[in-house]
Amino acid sequence: MSSSEDEVVLTKRVKKVPKKNGKIAARSSSSTTASENDDDLPLSQRNGHAKSKDTSVDDDEDSVMSTISKKKRKNENGSTAVKKQKTVKDEPVSPKQKSTKASTTPKVTKPKAETKPKMAVKKETKPTTKKEKKPKEIKEETPLASQNNEGNEEEEEEGYKWWEAEDLDGEQKWESLVHNGVLFPPEYEPLPSYVKLYYDGKPVTLSKEAEEVAGFYGAMLETEHAKNPVFQKNFFNDFLSVIRESNGSDVEIKEFEKLDFSKMYAYFEKLKEEKKSMTKDEKKAIKEEKERLEEPYKTCFLNGRKELVGNFRIEPPGLFRGRGAHPKTGKLKRRVYPESVTLNISADAKVPEPPAGHQWGEIRHDNTVTWLAMWKENIADSFKYVRFAASSSIKGVSDFKKFETARRLKDHVEAIRKDYTKLLKSELMQERQMATATYLIDVFALRAGGEKGDDEADTVGCCSLRFEHITLKPPNKVIFDFLGKDSIRFYQEVEVDKQVFKNLRIFKKSPKQPGDDLFDRINPSLLNKHLQNYMKGLTAKVFRTYNASKTMQDQLNLIKNEGTVAEKVVKFNAANRTVAILCNHQRTVSKSHGNTVQKINDKLKELVWQKIRLKRMILELEPKLLKKDKEYFSEINDLAKEDEEHIHHSIIQRQTQQVLKKMQRDNEKLQLEKQELLTEESDSIKEKLEKIQELKEEYDEELRTGKTVVKKGSTVEKLKQQIETIENRIVTTTLQLKDKEDNSEVSLGTSKLNYIDPRLTVMFSKKFDVPIEKLFTKTLRDKFKWAIESADENWSF
Repeated sequence: MSSSEDEVVLTKRVKKVPKKNGKIAARSSSSTTASENDDDLPLSQRNGHAKSKDTSVDDDEDSVMSTISKKKRKNENGSTAVKKQKTVKDEPVSPKQKSTKASTTPKVTKPKAETKPKMAVKKETKPTTKKEKKPKEIKEETPLASQNNEGNEEEEEEGYKWWEAEDLDGEQKWESLVHNGVLFPPEYEPLPSYVKLYYDGKPVTLSKEAEEVAGFYGAMLETEHAKNPVFQKNFFNDFLSVIRESNGSDVEIKEFEKLDFSKMYAYFEKLKEEKKSMTKDEKKAIKEEKERLEEPYKTCFLNGRKELVGNFRIEPPGLFRGRGAHPKTGKLKRRVYPESVTLNISADAKVPEPPAGHQWGEIRHDNTVTWLAMWKENIADSFKYVRFAASSSIKGVSDFKKFETARRLKDHVEAIRKDYTKLLKSELMQERQMATATYLIDVFALRAGGEKGDDEADTVGCCSLRFEHITLKPPNKVIFDFLGKDSIRFYQEVEVDKQVFKNLRIFKKSPKQPGDDLFDRINPSLLNKHLQNYMKGLTAKVFRTYNASKTMQDQLNLIKNEGTVAEKVVKFNAANRTVAILCNHQRTVSKSHGNTVQKINDKLKELVWQKIRLKRMILELEPKLLKKDKEYFSEINDLAKEDEEHIHHSIIQRQTQQVLKKMQRDNEKLQLEKQELLTEESDSIKEKLEKIQELKEEYDEELRTGKTVVKKGSTVEKLKQQIETIENRIVTTTLQLKDKEDNSEVSLGTSKLNYIDPRLTVMFSKKFDVPIEKLFTKTLRDKFKWAIESADENWSF
């Protein structure tokens, strides 16, 4: 079918029918017949090879967990269906709704015994089944802090491996949950009486509430945020609201431009400087006090096992910043009080005491959700949750299921691609849009997108692309230019399938104009519902996870097992960078990037100078070697005299600073012990500084005479060994510099954390003998402990 025929057919067949959500549905102009209804089904269902829903099996956690058993299996290509975990709603559920929901929840269908994979777990470590488990009896009067000190339980927790358990799924998420609630930020401390906000040149006396809000802006006075007109407008409106609510000003404030926050700013800067100048012991004391206050909230007991809690702190009040051009930037994030907080805890557990003079908003005992506390924040009018830490079993199961769902897509992706390729030429506009959107999500890893309100940042995804976001360049090139998640610009010029190009041209056809949706017949909900026909749990996001992990697997397969550890890490990061670019995980170049690169370059120059100096020493010992091995000594005159002088100066300056900083640290201890402080005239310090001065004179003499001083006991063999060590350091540092520059605008962490199956990283580590510490931070090693202990060098996505 030609392009013109496509347009004629679509013009004749399609009518625009308004829908409730503001999108347009496609409907045939002819009467709706049975056969026409079939057109709305995926090709896989109307061509006679639709899969019966009855043939699919809802695998329980037994089959899920067995795929990552302790005894690693080399062949893990079989797909494992993972039961979809119930999503926690943002809105709180009333007891009435909860009981209704529970009554209509379908039971989990377990697979037949003969199809259930065997657990590769030692008998003595195999946990009991759900029926055998009993919730730990925790007396109400026993505080959580005292439970944490039970030695036997502590040892038991260190050995708990949820990925070897068999009963971690189901509607009920826990049997017992005990915790100490949430940690509130400290109350506001008023400023000293001499620190004032000025209005039109006059000092203003503010209420405590209004002064706190003014201070938020005053502390940010010299930032880019505070200079943003939108930020200023939103702050000023909320500031005036607080003044009205608290009767908080003795001066009538009408114009933002007449406000003077300079005295407040100076005071906050002074506090910063005082904090920087604190002694090590003072900082340590503050840190210990902070940890003492936080300790009771860091852990909880889930089914009698100690688990780490994630974000147990209630966010302090402040001014909202947002990412990109957010319309709400500058608005006041109001203080959260216990009356706004709902706790979720076991019915038989002791309810944590709220702060004095307050009470909790609500106490729940809902074991079908995994949050510990929630409250509503005022900026987006949405709920915030306290959840388990990333390294907890709850989060681990969720991550594992997410990556297993993505792995299962490999068994369906070819059928999906075959279907959407056919549907690209469908006579139904909605089907064409659905197929085109699926193509873009699959090939270019676009997010699904969704409708945004006027008070949200104008970020878009595939389904919410507008007329102006794509430019068509015949015969088949498309330029995408829009703001994606977190206001990160997505700009790519790509070649697309010729039929996709035709469709995009049709979607942009008049009377559409800038501001109109390209995909006006579909939305993310419809798209995900369509994808569910192919595979249970399949959404647009699963495509991103699948394509990211598949791309990483393909990139790692190209790497040869050769070179140093540092070289292998650089190759791994290059593979990771390919995935980050695919997923558009960009970042702005940090302000410190230039300084970091300069420091590495300086370090490289110094290493080269050290190598040249050692070779000069060899020639001082054996001058005849210059004629025997000219190539080895070819670089001894490569450094200019000015460069050598600069390197000498840097070394002397660095060593001097090290001595003085060590003296300062020692003086902090001596001061506490009330002993005499060290000075530059003290014998030990004076001796060190004199040695540095002798080194300086030695360097000066070398520059003047051109002869290098050979240290006592040096031999040609020893000097060559030192040169080899330095050459290895030069290679490592050069790779480090390349890595820094290549990754300056790409965020490797996002894809590694959320989209690349962690077992691929573990596989690379074990197969290429690269320590996992070089690839995963401590946080990621804790989060992905299940992957580290379950994947081997032969694991494949």
